[in-house]
Amino acid sequence: MDNEMLEFDIGLGGGGREGDDDGLDIDDDEMVDSPSATSGGAGGGSASGGEIYLPEGDLLDLEPYEGMEFESEEAAKAFYNSYARRVGFSTRVSSSRRSRRDGAIIQRQFVCAKEGFRNMNEKRTKDREIKRPRIITRVGCKASLSVKMQDSGKWVVSGFVREHNHELVPPDQVHCLRSHRQISGPAKTLIDTLQAAGMGPRRIMSALIKEYGGASKVGFTEVDCRNYMRNNRQRSLEGDIQLVLDYLRQMHAENPNFFYAVQGDEDGSMNNVFWADPKARLNYTYFGDTITFDTTYRSNRYRLPFAPFTGVNHHGQPVLFGCAFLINESEVSFVWLFKTWLMAMSGRPPVSITTDHDAVIRSAITQVFPETRHRFCKWHIFKKCQEKLSQVFLQHPNFEADFHKCVNLNESIEEFESCWLSLVDGYDLRDHEWLQTIYSARRQWVPVYLRDTFFAEMSITQRSDSMNSYFDGYVNASTNLNQFFKLYEKALESRNEKEVKADYDTMNTAPVLRTPSPMEKQASELYTRKLFIRFQEELVGTLTLMASKAEDDGEVITYQVAKFGEDHKAYYVKFNVLEMKATCSCQMYEFSGLLCRHALAVFRVTNVLTLPSHYILKRWTRNAKSSVILEERTSVVYTNYLESHTVRYNTLRHEAFKFVDDGVKSVETYDVAMDALKVAAKKVAHETKNEGKRGMANGLVRRNLVSDGNHAKCTNDDLEGSSGQHMSEDDMDKRIREIGSELESSNRKCEVYRANLLSVLKDIEDHKMQLSIKVQNIKISMKDGL
Repeated sequence: MDNEMLEFDIGLGGGGREGDDDGLDIDDDEMVDSPSATSGGAGGGSASGGEIYLPEGDLLDLEPYEGMEFESEEAAKAFYNSYARRVGFSTRVSSSRRSRRDGAIIQRQFVCAKEGFRNMNEKRTKDREIKRPRIITRVGCKASLSVKMQDSGKWVVSGFVREHNHELVPPDQVHCLRSHRQISGPAKTLIDTLQAAGMGPRRIMSALIKEYGGASKVGFTEVDCRNYMRNNRQRSLEGDIQLVLDYLRQMHAENPNFFYAVQGDEDGSMNNVFWADPKARLNYTYFGDTITFDTTYRSNRYRLPFAPFTGVNHHGQPVLFGCAFLINESEVSFVWLFKTWLMAMSGRPPVSITTDHDAVIRSAITQVFPETRHRFCKWHIFKKCQEKLSQVFLQHPNFEADFHKCVNLNESIEEFESCWLSLVDGYDLRDHEWLQTIYSARRQWVPVYLRDTFFAEMSITQRSDSMNSYFDGYVNASTNLNQFFKLYEKALESRNEKEVKADYDTMNTAPVLRTPSPMEKQASELYTRKLFIRFQEELVGTLTLMASKAEDDGEVITYQVAKFGEDHKAYYVKFNVLEMKATCSCQMYEFSGLLCRHALAVFRVTNVLTLPSHYILKRWTRNAKSSVILEERTSVVYTNYLESHTVRYNTLRHEAFKFVDDGVKSVETYDVAMDALKVAAKKVAHETKNEGKRGMANGLVRRNLVSDGNHAKCTNDDLEGSSGQHMSEDDMDKRIREIGSELESSNRKCEVYRANLLSVLKDIEDHKMQLSIKVQNIKISMKDGL
């Protein structure tokens, strides 16, 4: 028989794929053992068939020897793998020889998984970056079994090497080796049932261990269970994914501004889908400064790999910026998704983004949003803490409270660092691996590191309403694709109705003012109802605070702000008098966009009567989405007047205090200062008198400006008598009073006209709001009727 030897290695990834897991969870032995990985599950069969052949009878206790016969190649492989399990090593197929005549395999060699060495120069690895390198497992072991096919059709052992050059695995660990891991039919049925009930891989493995009487008797690991569940869910989704495409195409046909995109695979199959309706894209233009990418639904507890982009509107309510189905969850897929979302949002990246604690997502965000501040969701980390430190929670009931205090209640980075060391030392957790992991990422989730960035949250210690809440009550663990879009649309309608109701309440009901402060009245007319109530809390809170000057460098004054008798809990506010800017050590304005009570307390003692315009974020105002801006402009004019008066007052007082400090240093400087004050007082009194006359005269001149072609000239009839002589001083004063009276009358008429116009505009806004509410109610009634 004329044969040709063809050498090949079918132990998946054995040459150089370490580090490329294609999105699957794998362990250190994943890439080096038997070809069972090719069957779609752990230990799913041979490379050629998909069935598992086990030796029978006395063969279980035999050791291979030359001349041993088998009915088939699969039987020989199953025998050697069973022998390897008893001895303590894993196997794979190394090489084969095919017939030149018909191409059939006539010789096989099975080897120890540690046979040979990793080929680091292989083209598929040397030309790309290894993101997740694996440990070296091949050590050149020579143990093997060779079989060849006889003319009778049977297979006979032609070579056997018993010796290994490495330690063998003990019996209680052999079930972790790749070639000995397989998910049996009954186990798959049980996994499918428990997964449908919403259980995750960890709880399912616990049930299997209990069912089979030990981890070594289950026959596979949690990693295999997780991969099987993921593949199972992906296969079930592929059958229904056409529903998604049909829905998105229909939405785009109805409105061309409906955006959707599909990520294709090399084989033409669909990986991931993203969409954003016109309202979501418009909302991003108003409230796209901070977003949340909610990946809660990716967990195995849910049937849908669903991930929405959300934000916060001007009422503090969650608002939608787009959604995605993530069938493939690799880094490449997340990069595609973020780039696609950014394109749908006109290429404008957010200031900040909040996600779950995930290394793959973090890497993708770094690539697509390099200037955006990335934060891990603190509450997801707290939830994970309960899982990772469950034994600590049971043994130490006070640990959870101490952990929350350490994270939330420290006012400086130094305080947090000191408190963290005390916490891990006090509970003997300095070497806890998971705590070390989250500590190394502390700048992305501990509040004290994030206060300098806007996240649209009203409190650092309270949970944001937008995180994992937009679809609460609609999408749950039992939701499938057939139900999804109906529930999705209901969620959109509900959220829209709540926003309309909040708009209506803001525009048609007046809040109760709790102080005589003009700043409170100003805020009540600018902010939405919920935001005003939050601001009002801060304003009223200033009544319990004392602000005292701590430092003055000429331009910036530093105030110490604290409750009476609590100087050890003081905050420090730097106030620039000329620019009307206050910066507080609590950084509430930077984090939430509302001024804190400490800065407002400084405004109170420095006679700042209204909020400076640069501290009013439009995204928190009732006009955040309105096109009517006349009322806003008139308010700004009044605010600017008060600000200019306040700036003059504060600047003059600031200079006067400096003058007094220098003037009292000695008797001589005191005398000089007093003389200077007397001279200044006379000049101010004279200028005040002239200012009144000058204002009236300027009004008179403006009144008598007349147009003459392209020129303008001023008539003097009002300033001269009928004979052309100048009027006397008494007559001029009388004339000035008459003109002033006319000017006041005109001003009153203008105020009436302006008030009438604003009233009409307000009526239009109210009518528009009421129509919107009626339309929403009609839509809901029609859908309920259907």
